[in-house]
Amino acid sequence: MHEAGWHQCDVLGTIHQEGVTLRFDMGVLVTGAAGFIGSHVVHLLLEKGYNVRATARNPEHAKFLESFPKHKDATLEILQMDLFNTEDVDAAVKGCEIVIHCAAALMVGVRDAQRDVVDPSVLGTENLCNAIQKAGCVQSIVHTSSVAAIRRTQSKNGQIFTPSDWCDDASLESNPYGLAKAEAEKVIRNFVAQRCDGPPLRLVTIHPSIVFGPVFQKRHTQGSMAYLKHFTGRLPFVLHTHLNFVDVRDVAEAHVAAIEGGKDGGRYILHKEGMWMRDIGRSLRQWVPEKKWATFRLPSPLAIVMAAFHPKLTVHQVRSSLGRHVGYDIEAMEEELGIVLRSTEKTLTDSVESLFDLSRKV
Repeated sequence: MHEAGWHQCDVLGTIHQEGVTLRFDMGVLVTGAAGFIGSHVVHLLLEKGYNVRATARNPEHAKFLESFPKHKDATLEILQMDLFNTEDVDAAVKGCEIVIHCAAALMVGVRDAQRDVVDPSVLGTENLCNAIQKAGCVQSIVHTSSVAAIRRTQSKNGQIFTPSDWCDDASLESNPYGLAKAEAEKVIRNFVAQRCDGPPLRLVTIHPSIVFGPVFQKRHTQGSMAYLKHFTGRLPFVLHTHLNFVDVRDVAEAHVAAIEGGKDGGRYILHKEGMWMRDIGRSLRQWVPEKKWATFRLPSPLAIVMAAFHPKLTVHQVRSSLGRHVGYDIEAMEEELGIVLRSTEKTLTDSVESLFDLSRKV
């Protein structure tokens, strides 16, 4: 017996009863479902009526997904899955027609970049590809990558990147996150391209810039949202840092749209705007005037000194980012995926309000 919405691959979700053909909604596996992007993908899938199998290394961290509103036909199953455990991965993929691979390691508090960043991305993706091959029923893969797989480590100030670009100069020492994202994408693209048996596989990769938006959990503030969390704290200054960002809800919409939409094999950059941190503070002063927002730009020499004593920053990180910026051309992403990105005002105000709401609950 299979749970509601899950079925043997050979029947493709279709049963026949008294001459009537009934179609189960497609079963969707979402890896990394407890993460910031993954949880928003699950939220949207359930609203649309999909049957979702959500995985997390620690299922307790994914319990909050059970509170999400569901379309009457939607189901949710939460599974424990460690990407290094092939039995876990095989069990998670079995019976799914769609795989949305959101699981990823963050560059937060990392001590061993190979073990903590590169291996989970690359080896984890290899294990997922092997599981897809064994299962034989997956029809569509949406792979969460990043602009880090597109932006070269050595770039010109003001350079504009497009979906045809690759981060081909990253190393473990210079850019472990870019290395992890680029290599993981190569793994899944090579797998799809070289696959010679089984049903055809559709692949789309999604490449968000820094992701802002409403948070569901405190742990969602530890990654990209830490940039905006800075504005809700007590520090009166900002760094001379440029941030390229997009709304997490738009990223989720792109993932769901890519299940059947967009070009097969497409690489889609999800990016709304680039702003200096001081300009973000100035915009928040205009849009949310009842709060005090930092706009004083810390002089670069002081920022470098601060980085030397900061637990999560390095002098190299700060020195290489101060006063520098790049941009992204999203080309025809909105038209091809059929989505419209939210306004910058909507993204930033909803983001900081979410952070304030979360702090009041803690």
